[in-house]
Amino acid sequence: MSSAIVVADQGQAIAFSFEDMMRYHGPGSPGGVAHAFKVLERALPLLEPDGPPQRREIIVQTAFGGPGARDAFELVTRAVTEDRYLVDLGLERFERGRTLARFVFRLGYRDRAVTLVIREGYVTDEFIDLARTSPRTPVQESRLSVLKLEMAEHVMSARAVDVYDVSGGV
Repeated sequence: MSSAIVVADQGQAIAFSFEDMMRYHGPGSPGGVAHAFKVLERALPLLEPDGPPQRREIIVQTAFGGPGARDAFELVTRAVTEDRYLVDLGLERFERGRTLARFVFRLGYRDRAVTLVIREGYVTDEFIDLARTSPRTPVQESRLSVLKLEMAEHVMSARAVDVYDVSGGV
């Protein structure tokens, strides 16, 4: 596991840790932050094997609409602010089932692109069910908070290659 995601900006390398991403996002969606960290950790070396990519040239498209992932991608790439971030439900992989279907991320950089899909075992049915329940009772909200933390810990304790599989590109 890498301790930081490194990108370049105006000739300077900038490193972002998971903790940096959590400070930027806040405590609300640690699982989403963890997923974005692992997506970047997996995709960036494939998109730019010769060193850190230029952060302002990275394009992010995903079927996953979670705020933790969005904020983590924004911190590292500035893609939300600069209109290079798109939540596209057309990327959803229905054949993977409702739990895994939206965990699809397509990152582009210059003339390369890679699509990553989550491997089984990193998102639970219980998490998806509670995340999509609205409104939630206080008991459900509390349980969802526990599941978010558990997912973040599980994702961050694994190697990116074990969490996300390349399904196309590069």
